[in-house]
Amino acid sequence: MRQLLARHPRESAVAAAWLALLLLVGALAPGFLAWDNARDLLVANSLYLLPAIGMTAVLLARQIDISIGSQFAVVGLACGLLSKAGAPSWTLLLLAPLLGGLLGWLNGALVAGLQIPSIIVTLGTMVAWRAAIKWVTQGAWVRDLPPDFLWFGMGQAAGQALLVGLTAVVFGVAVWAAARLAAGRAVYAVGCDAEAARLVGLSPSRVTAGTFVLLGALTGLAALLHSVRFEAVQPTAGLGLELRVVAAVVVGGTAVMGGRGTLVGTLLGVLLLGTIGTQLTFLHVNPAWERALQGLVILGAVALEAARREGGDE
Repeated sequence: MRQLLARHPRESAVAAAWLALLLLVGALAPGFLAWDNARDLLVANSLYLLPAIGMTAVLLARQIDISIGSQFAVVGLACGLLSKAGAPSWTLLLLAPLLGGLLGWLNGALVAGLQIPSIIVTLGTMVAWRAAIKWVTQGAWVRDLPPDFLWFGMGQAAGQALLVGLTAVVFGVAVWAAARLAAGRAVYAVGCDAEAARLVGLSPSRVTAGTFVLLGALTGLAALLHSVRFEAVQPTAGLGLELRVVAAVVVGGTAVMGGRGTLVGTLLGVLLLGTIGTQLTFLHVNPAWERALQGLVILGAVALEAARREGGDE
């Protein structure tokens, strides 16, 4: 156990902080630990974990994507419109990741193919997709969805179980792939040293583009799973998603300079930040502080990473 904690100090610290917060708020507001609230937290955090898995890969490759909130909205609206047009709900489980992957491919092609900085590319696509949504919908929600869209027609309890179960499967596959597949190891190699990776036969541009496609596909899946929870699809869905996901991944220990991080750390980061908003509500604190706390978390995690690099702790 000591060796495990020593090898993963960042993840251990995040886990300890999360457990401490649970116990503290549970003592101050006993209803926080009730099963209904715990179930709601589990469902909500599942939707953040999916894009966080992809964002971990992007950051490991020394890139960033701040357009995922806009991608989330685009895919959610597309799923709603397709369902109204008669598409069976099960086909959306295939179409949503496909559309999200295409949006991610566009970012990856511009970043890896044209060597444009990822922050510039994704800032541009973030604004472009939001503007397109506003122009197409004029701010109107997608309503009058067919019965089989809400929770895939399964009912809330079964739909929630499907959402959490599907997320768990994706997470498990991602952890296995990162450790066992050459593609997973290639992401770490490119993030550590792209030129060294190229010299050993890897293609940094393909690896980089692949991480954007993965992030887009998982964001698309999350958008669908979010949309089926409600009777209408909002064109403003996904606002602030990029901040929350980046914060969760960074606080979970993934280095912003690439090459270091774990998906277990990302899971812990999602749980920690995903719990904060509900904790603020139970403690009667203005929920608007959640966004501010997310920003502070990013700054603190980046400062800690910079200090570690300055101190030569690799």
